[in-house]
Amino acid sequence: MCGIVGYIGPKEAMDILVEGMSKLEYRGYDSAGVAVYSEGKINIRKSVGRLHKLADSLEETPLGGSVGIGHTRWATHGRPSDQNSHPHTDCHGDFAVVHNGIIENYLEIKEELIEKGHVFTSETDTEVIAHLLEEYDTGDFKETVLKVLGRVRGAYALAFLSRKHPERLICAKQDNPLVVGLGEGENFIASDIPAIIRHTRKTFILSDGEIAEIDANSVVVTDKEGKIITKKVFEVRWDAEAAEKDGYDHFYAERNFRTAKSGSGYFGRSLG
Repeated sequence: MCGIVGYIGPKEAMDILVEGMSKLEYRGYDSAGVAVYSEGKINIRKSVGRLHKLADSLEETPLGGSVGIGHTRWATHGRPSDQNSHPHTDCHGDFAVVHNGIIENYLEIKEELIEKGHVFTSETDTEVIAHLLEEYDTGDFKETVLKVLGRVRGAYALAFLSRKHPERLICAKQDNPLVVGLGEGENFIASDIPAIIRHTRKTFILSDGEIAEIDANSVVVTDKEGKIITKKVFEVRWDAEAAEKDGYDHFYAERNFRTAKSGSGYFGRSLG
């Protein structure tokens, strides 16, 4: 079990990512990392150990930028180490990815990619996703992600960042929880609601097989065939302090819709 946070908007992504990750540390605390886009480059900082080690490093040398993804890890493939920490990237730094789950066919994919010249720097199953993005890159971010998803088998919650397309994030869900938070001129991704509840109470949950394209002002959700899916937006009614204190054991919103207020359908537009 690992924790994912993503942000896109006008604010400093690093601060929001670290804050959100602190609410998800119960999901994984052997390492943590962030990837933030700035000035034509994806900058990655990650560290083995508890989140405070990464936070101290970022406080000393901040990463500027208003779009990024973050991750707290509980190791499955690969021992806890700086190299095995997420986010992972490809050979050229064009993509960054964070992942909760297991890619069952990663070994065969890794062997294939090594034969094609890809150089791996970790022992994780997740790194194959970053290299597949590089291998399948068509110039269309969404199309490339779909090609990668069609190749991997297993369970995942995934968030993707592209150097060539920094105006949006993409996330995808299969058998692992992922929630999208809707703000005013900003949007969020998280494994659990407490990671984003201080910033927005308007959320919806991705279902298996769904993919979300997220920019600062809109979210478009589709299935893998490209059909647009209208999601019900729920207004979270929980008290933020109580939610953080209780440390729910699983994906809260999925089991507690009785505490939320149903909103309007949402896709391809921002909520006022």
